[in-house]
Amino acid sequence: MEVLCESCKAKFKIADDRLPTGQVVFVKCPKCKSKIEIDTRAKEEPAAPAETRKSVTDEVASGIYDASEKPFDFVEEGVETALICEQDAGARKKIHSTLQRMDYHVTEAASALDALKYMRFHVFDLVVLDENFEEENPESSHVLQYLEHLPMNTRRNIFVILLGNDIRTGDNMIAFNRSVNLVVNSKDIVGDLEKVLKRSLTENEEFYRVFKESLKKMGRA
Repeated sequence: MEVLCESCKAKFKIADDRLPTGQVVFVKCPKCKSKIEIDTRAKEEPAAPAETRKSVTDEVASGIYDASEKPFDFVEEGVETALICEQDAGARKKIHSTLQRMDYHVTEAASALDALKYMRFHVFDLVVLDENFEEENPESSHVLQYLEHLPMNTRRNIFVILLGNDIRTGDNMIAFNRSVNLVVNSKDIVGDLEKVLKRSLTENEEFYRVFKESLKKMGRA
């Protein structure tokens, strides 16, 4: 260790192993005999700021516009669009076939990031979401969080279906709790999805028809 005497400005070196660690010690300057203070306590380096990991939602929000991320270039007027967020290939294929039979223009999202990018550029008429799509905890679903924070006049135009292994198909209380329009057990994708979906869409359309008429009467629409 290099030591400087503040009195006479003499510099000299002391071997590190000759000094006790973690203490403040005093030695005499060999030149002027003044007392020199030596602090051998380790000086803590300032901690580097923790790197903040962007959430999927933040990543999409901060991204620049990229036309290649649009779900489709052109959709005919009157054609309804649907987005599928399902990682199981077999289930995804069955859902896709069902929606095509119902005349939806279907887009499949490979990831939550893709789904949010698609929804950033297009308001889908229908979204089918597996509750475990890229998430072990359904409560952490980035897609659901995005939908929940949409303005109400936009959100009410999107029919959201939540799929799950432990969900009872058509359970309105669970649907209300999860802020979706319909819940479907994953086992019902094979045979009952189209029937259940058609009935729920009809009920939803009837509800909002009355709702919109009420708004008009109150002068709020």
